[in-house]
Amino acid sequence: MPNLSRTFAVLLLPTVLAGCKLDDIPGLGPDPRAVAREAEAKAIGGACRHALRGLEDCYTLNPKAPKALVFAGWKDMDEYMRANKIEGTPSVLGQSDRRRNDKDEAAADPSPRSRS
Repeated sequence: MPNLSRTFAVLLLPTVLAGCKLDDIPGLGPDPRAVAREAEAKAIGGACRHALRGLEDCYTLNPKAPKALVFAGWKDMDEYMRANKIEGTPSVLGQSDRRRNDKDEAAADPSPRSRS
């Protein structure tokens, strides 16, 4: 009889575990750092699309982000923006630097400008 209960427990264990997801069992789910890295890469892609930035520019600005996940985020945001008729917001990245450089160049240029 003791073997019967042991056999029953061994046979019942896979049935019980089949109903569990790996995320429910501590230590058996995906690495939280990997999940965060994937979510961040998708967010980068979505932000690039919303900023009207092309994929190539997005890849260049974020070289460490996985390209496939950046593309997935960009594509998801593109579908969302098209479905909801949302216009993107142009990026202001580098615009303040360009203005500052133009002012510096104008101040450093000692040549008089002719008014004709």
